[in-house]
Amino acid sequence: MIELDYEGLERLRLNGIKVNYYVVCKRKLWFFHRGITMESGYDKVLLGRLLHEESYKKEDLKDVMIDNLISIDIADDINIREVKYSDKMAEADKMQILYYLFYLKKFGIEREGTINYPRQRKIERITLTKEYEEQIKNILKDIEFVLKAPKPPPAINVPYCKKCAYFEFCYT
Repeated sequence: MIELDYEGLERLRLNGIKVNYYVVCKRKLWFFHRGITMESGYDKVLLGRLLHEESYKKEDLKDVMIDNLISIDIADDINIREVKYSDKMAEADKMQILYYLFYLKKFGIEREGTINYPRQRKIERITLTKEYEEQIKNILKDIEFVLKAPKPPPAINVPYCKKCAYFEFCYT
């Protein structure tokens, strides 16, 4: 198990989608980590990509890549923003942006976070508090455990499983 100082974070090398998948489904995270990516042609992912490309066209800093690892949708001097298709996975979206804020903090960069849901005309503001930092550290430690497991975690069987690109891996 890694110590979650910033050196441990560097060794773990997680992108935000893995944090998001961890919150949504650990089994999905395990498959994705092993290169089993079912979402490339999945309609919901394609719609999200299109929304991202068409929204906020006038923003100067879009698709900011940090360490060839963290991809921030939009950045400015005050906020980092993620653009999401729907708030159905709001908790996963929140943990993803909290991870970005945590990661940036290692460089001495402190920002606020915003999740934009343009289709719903909704904005959620996120601040990295000490409590959230601890929660992110715990998530990162558990992600390491999930990724090292020899077999995928069991299927979780929740309502959104039926719409998941990985459904066939879990239920056929």
